[in-house]
Amino acid sequence: MEVYPSLKPIPERANFSSLNTRLIHIPTYGRQIMTSWPDMQSMAHNLVNYGTTDNGIAIIELCSDSAGEPLTEGKTPVNTYTHSMMRDIDQAVLKARFDDDVTVILLTGFGEKFFSAGASISMLDSVSPGFKYFFCLHANETLSRLEQTPKLVIAALNGHAVGGGLEIAMSADIRIGRKDSGQVGLPEVSLGVLAGTGGTARLSRLVGKARAMEIMVTGRKFSYEEAKEMDLVHDVWAGSLEEFRQDILDYAGQFTLPYAASKAIGNIKRSVQSGMEIPLEYHLALERELQSDLFQSDDAKKGIAAYVNREVPEFDGN
Repeated sequence: MEVYPSLKPIPERANFSSLNTRLIHIPTYGRQIMTSWPDMQSMAHNLVNYGTTDNGIAIIELCSDSAGEPLTEGKTPVNTYTHSMMRDIDQAVLKARFDDDVTVILLTGFGEKFFSAGASISMLDSVSPGFKYFFCLHANETLSRLEQTPKLVIAALNGHAVGGGLEIAMSADIRIGRKDSGQVGLPEVSLGVLAGTGGTARLSRLVGKARAMEIMVTGRKFSYEEAKEMDLVHDVWAGSLEEFRQDILDYAGQFTLPYAASKAIGNIKRSVQSGMEIPLEYHLALERELQSDLFQSDDAKKGIAAYVNREVPEFDGN
């Protein structure tokens, strides 16, 4: 199923100053990085759309109505998730993980209003406590799989990211919010429950225990600007949805081959994700082993040689 119309590719030698487009500043050694939003195909349960760009960005797009059912004409894309959506996300993550041509994963929501409103409340109201437990367990496993995948994950927060929507976003490595598009928060306390798919664990690690406690016990929602102040999101960009999507693709492009050493990025991610949970001396040992692995890589040899020769390296991920 094609969700967005294909954007016309821009010629390699295009005069960007004459195009009706926005380019954000990214450190690409003077090279322009632009790609088009790809044709998107539905995953098995029609709740996640998946596509890959020609430069190795895998896009995972959440797409459902307020009940967490497949989106139909006339329904607002709220992108709430059910167990079926989590299964679609899980399969999309695995698809991107096993694709050797993919170096960056971009996670976003369909439409202008919501990244995701979180878990479907109507679903939770209709299932047994046992199902709820295994639903949370599978969601934890899915987000952990995303978090542990040695490819950079960028969350493009196109609208509200509340409850489980924020929990999904927090499993990404980089989070970018669209200005004035919505709010973030973990309001589960108003339902008599907690943020149980990684919310209490990840939020406290990202913003600190005291601030995390205040956010979760009050259940308040707040702007992307406040989220940036507390380092919950990395940046907030203004613009229409179309501009935001193009900016995100351009930003993600700097982490693709041949511009970035994808193996080094993967090892950096492994050191940070695993090392934060172990004593410092063991983290340093892990860091040394990961560095040793990189020193033997072709990309490290290219990068070091290019620096010495004052050239721009062309990485191949090996």
